[in-house]
Amino acid sequence: MALTMVDRIAARIGRRFATYPTADVPTGQLVDLPGRGTTFVTDSGPDDPDATPVMLLHSVMTTGLLTWYPALPDLTRRFRAITMDQRWHGRGITSETFSLDDCADDVVALADVLGIDRFVAAGFSMGGGIAQLVAHRHPDRVRGLVLAATGPYFGTRNSGHRALDGVTKLVTRHLVHRLPGLPSEALDERGLADGAWALRQVRAGRLSRMDEIGDGLGAFDSREWLSDIAVPTAVCVTTADRVVPPARQQLLLDGIPGAARVDVPAGHACCVLEPDAFVGPFVRACEHAAGLSTTAVADGIADSTPGGVSSP
Repeated sequence: MALTMVDRIAARIGRRFATYPTADVPTGQLVDLPGRGTTFVTDSGPDDPDATPVMLLHSVMTTGLLTWYPALPDLTRRFRAITMDQRWHGRGITSETFSLDDCADDVVALADVLGIDRFVAAGFSMGGGIAQLVAHRHPDRVRGLVLAATGPYFGTRNSGHRALDGVTKLVTRHLVHRLPGLPSEALDERGLADGAWALRQVRAGRLSRMDEIGDGLGAFDSREWLSDIAVPTAVCVTTADRVVPPARQQLLLDGIPGAARVDVPAGHACCVLEPDAFVGPFVRACEHAAGLSTTAVADGIADSTPGGVSSP
């Protein structure tokens, strides 16, 4: 597919952000979830039967790959890492309405198709809400929980990065209804500038229905049932977050029995814009949720290194 003017503009804009290189983004495939629809999935593979599956759940108006591609190289050394596009995002399920409950049930439906019984549910921002719902609605399927840059409710649609939010608002206000749809192969194309690849991932979502997606986020509130979550949980607190304030993230630690805190000294868009700060702590959080941490950490003794795991 030839580069478009939008790709060229995105490449220029992308130079303003220290985006993680996209050269090694993995390939994936469309997977049918019976009775629900099809979604785009990447799976590092079931070759190692001892590798704990981690279902990676992405943030709003992104895709599974866009949120998680910087973390995949490190994650796949220890886990079976699986990304999926949530409905109304990327190549996710097309449905009449959007709700996080449906997104959570989609996760379990994918696990069924992949032959996975129990898994770690790991979510970033919106994905953190979905992960909480997976644990609440399907407690027998969740081995552990990792919640990053998220809280028990949502209150904004911004990223917390001023320049990025400005670009997003500009594109939404002036271009969202004018941009042509993207064929599936456009999302698989490699060799693009990092910014162009990222914008294609965003454009694949239902940008024209952002208000309805926002309503779906606004309907989520887990505070009444957080205490029912009974699996090992790690909360990655993004300490410089201006979208989901650390105080709101702390509500997860206060509400989930035995939840461990992992500090990430970064802002809300750190999964892509600050991967050096995010990936290491996130992988350690996954190890904790999967029961793979050292005895000292698993027993709740604080790790003094940056990004270490500690229990409140």
